[in-house]
Amino acid sequence: MNELHGAGVALVTPFNADGTVDFESLAQLIDYQINAGMNYLVSLGTTGEVATLSKEERKHIWDFTVKQVNARVPLVAGIGGNNTAEIVDQIKNFDPTGFCAILSVSPYYNKPVQEGIYQHYKAIAEASPLPIILYNVPGRTGSNMTPETTVRLARDFKNIVATKEASGSFAQFNAILRDKPADFLLISGDDPITLPMMALGAVGLISVVGNAYPAKVAELVALCAKGNYTAARTIHNELLEITDLCFVEGNPCGVKYILQEQGIGQDHVRLPLIPVSAKTQAAIQAEMQKIH
Repeated sequence: MNELHGAGVALVTPFNADGTVDFESLAQLIDYQINAGMNYLVSLGTTGEVATLSKEERKHIWDFTVKQVNARVPLVAGIGGNNTAEIVDQIKNFDPTGFCAILSVSPYYNKPVQEGIYQHYKAIAEASPLPIILYNVPGRTGSNMTPETTVRLARDFKNIVATKEASGSFAQFNAILRDKPADFLLISGDDPITLPMMALGAVGLISVVGNAYPAKVAELVALCAKGNYTAARTIHNELLEITDLCFVEGNPCGVKYILQEQGIGQDHVRLPLIPVSAKTQAAIQAEMQKIH
């Protein structure tokens, strides 16, 4: 899965003022990412507000994204949730044309035990026509997928090829890297710790802030891949504060505001999310002035 090495971005879903999908801005965003050097794109990951999109909207966005990307870079589809049967049904009815993998978030809210998480991904792996990227983000799901479960899945299912890790636990990253099959990939799911994760052996990042700063994120990851951590550290430090501001009032509210200021779409989000406050807008504007 060389397609999953390097810098990926979890695309936001631009909306119009009336709440409909803004496909013109989505096309602009896709081209912005590719032209800036992003290695691959994730369509309808959790950053894409997929939980608020209808089945018809998801299909339309995927179809549109495949056409707009036009095989210029690899493309990953986000298909995950907390109803295993529904996710399996979505995958069985999904057209994989134009995609190289599926990113599937660990079940949220239900707080399953480890065996439940294993069985959830077992069902997905057995149904999927594409390789699977696990996604562990306990701060959002309410449960952690342990290294033992991750490695067990990697060993038992050849089409489970990577994990996007956003646990923030270096003990967890170390255990995965120590025990995983040789060809199983660890991918950072958290912008601010990509540099140290890649120093340990992660192959790249699936980014949020990359929506707004794709060239910088792509360069950071490329420098880390070359082992040039001194140069990478400069970009890492430059993006720290703006990354924090992207999340201070919910994701993708902050990064959508930055994109609006850059001339790509509007900062409209779907409830229960709301646009960032005037205070956060001012902080973002001030920080944007520092990034060159």
